[in-house]
Amino acid sequence: MEQNTSLQQQLLDAGVHFGHLKKKWNPKMLPYIFAEKKGIHIIDLNKTVEGLQESAAALKQMAKAGKKIMFVATKKQAKEIVTECAQRVNMPYVTERWLGGMLTNFNTVRKSVKKMQSIEKMLTDGTLDSITKKERLTLTRDKEKMEKVLGGIANMGRTPAALFMVDIGHEHIALAEAKRLGIATLGMVDTNCDPNKVDFAIPANDDATKSIAIILNYLTAAIAEGLAERQANKDEEVEEDTVENSPNFDMEAGDGRDRGDRAGGRGRGRGPGAAAGAPAAGGPGAPKRRIPNAGGGGRRPAGGGGGPR
Repeated sequence: MEQNTSLQQQLLDAGVHFGHLKKKWNPKMLPYIFAEKKGIHIIDLNKTVEGLQESAAALKQMAKAGKKIMFVATKKQAKEIVTECAQRVNMPYVTERWLGGMLTNFNTVRKSVKKMQSIEKMLTDGTLDSITKKERLTLTRDKEKMEKVLGGIANMGRTPAALFMVDIGHEHIALAEAKRLGIATLGMVDTNCDPNKVDFAIPANDDATKSIAIILNYLTAAIAEGLAERQANKDEEVEEDTVENSPNFDMEAGDGRDRGDRAGGRGRGRGPGAAAGAPAAGGPGAPKRRIPNAGGGGRRPAGGGGGPR
């Protein structure tokens, strides 16, 4: 409870509770509105905390499972914050312009990304040293233009598992594409938006820089936690495999067995119970020996003595 209170206080200080003017509201936001003050709707921070914690838990699980979460925020006041947070957890992001078909026509977008990367490689490794200055300048400008739009998704090999949007009304094209592909959607929802359009809604002020920053930092911390747990699990698995597949481990086990076998081998035949199942002396299974009789019934002595015949 104390954590919630302190989180609520932080949200309050950041101005997360300020909504839009009453005349701009969306009636579907009614459950998330606490009151109206001077013609402005006030968002219920209890609902904000609930939405924030649910979203953070979902993102943590996705990160732990190794899935990618794309951040989308093309609003001026959110660009820097989103870029910084996405880079911190190595996630794809879009902050300049949402290209139509960035998700639904992902293969074509990937071709553009590869083109951008190949130009960058050629400019750095000296392949284009022989071309004219004008051609080099044109290529550099093309690369910069593509990097501005596609830089955030350069390392994204497949469509993401989730999409986080700062303003779901402003990013309606991205939201529509995610819905079409069945991608999970999360977003900051202000009083002028429909919260039912996203899977995880966080009722919050999506215009103030401080409000956007506190929400994004909270979610980024959850993603970082999920990634750390994933790495810890991987390290444990590697350690277990290393111990099991260690040659020393096998050799020691083998040496122990060999030593036991050799010890058993040396012990066989010594004493009456040296080997289990060995036939007892004089028993039916024991080898027969010829014992010479005292009365001369045995073999003749080698010297051919004159014993009685």
